[in-house]
Amino acid sequence: MALAASAQARSPLIAAAGDIACDPGSPHYNGGRGSRFTCQMKATSDLILSRRYRAVIALGDLQYLDGRFWKFRRSYGPTWGRFKPKTIPVLGNHEYGTHNARGYFRYFNGPGVEVGKAGARRRGWYSRELGRWHIVVLNSNCGKVGCGPDSPQIAWLRQNLRNHPNRCVLAAYHHPRYSSGRHERDEKVSTIWRTLYMAGVDVVLNGHDHDYERFAPQGARARLDRRHGVVEFVVGTGGHSLFNFGGFARNSRAHRDHTFGVLRMRLGPGRFRWDYEAVPDGRDIDTGSRRCTPLGPLVTGPRHHAREIPRG
Repeated sequence: MALAASAQARSPLIAAAGDIACDPGSPHYNGGRGSRFTCQMKATSDLILSRRYRAVIALGDLQYLDGRFWKFRRSYGPTWGRFKPKTIPVLGNHEYGTHNARGYFRYFNGPGVEVGKAGARRRGWYSRELGRWHIVVLNSNCGKVGCGPDSPQIAWLRQNLRNHPNRCVLAAYHHPRYSSGRHERDEKVSTIWRTLYMAGVDVVLNGHDHDYERFAPQGARARLDRRHGVVEFVVGTGGHSLFNFGGFARNSRAHRDHTFGVLRMRLGPGRFRWDYEAVPDGRDIDTGSRRCTPLGPLVTGPRHHAREIPRG
């Protein structure tokens, strides 16, 4: 029994999804139960409750349409709020429907609390340790906080990654750098992506596009990089609504646009495993595993690493 508990501590199980809770005023809200193709936040949260997760990463746009505190309590609270103590929250664009995302920070940090589980107010970036993994949460609302090379967030990110040279690192933020969905690739987060790649980060989790998509390991310019590349998952299937794909972006390896669900990940020592579980019965749609990549030159120095050094 003790050995099993020790193994679980070293290899925590997490769940992740974004784009979650409908506005209580939506015609599809239906008392929180939703309809077949919208407002399925209770069904996805029931999937999470069916397993013993160490942490739940909520990938932004957690409460539509404007992230007001009372809406968080009315819609997000009875569904995904059931595991609020273990939630690692991420800021989406809809959270900024209130000034400085104050409804989001009030819900997760507490009224008037400047620094809490959602990071510092007006910033929203922070990090956590989970098993042997380092977890970095970023704010990809670049027009609000800045994501450029000289921004405070990128300066913090570089220093944070140097201070935590874990072999395995996961980053979470809302807007995907690469996507086949309605919003497609987001150039504004290119500095974030390059910084993560240069540090040897293993996994990036995003939302924003209301679909599920997994990319092969990629470098700084969407180049396939099987040894050093970052594996990106877009998991915007937390319950609000679904978007259809058109074509598929370069290096897209798995895609699903007609099922709500959550991504399950086992963060083991030196390796991660994933399953995308669909509502309502938790059937696996996409499964796999990968070893963590070597540390990158941002952490070790360029002479110790063979990956490309991006310009600009």
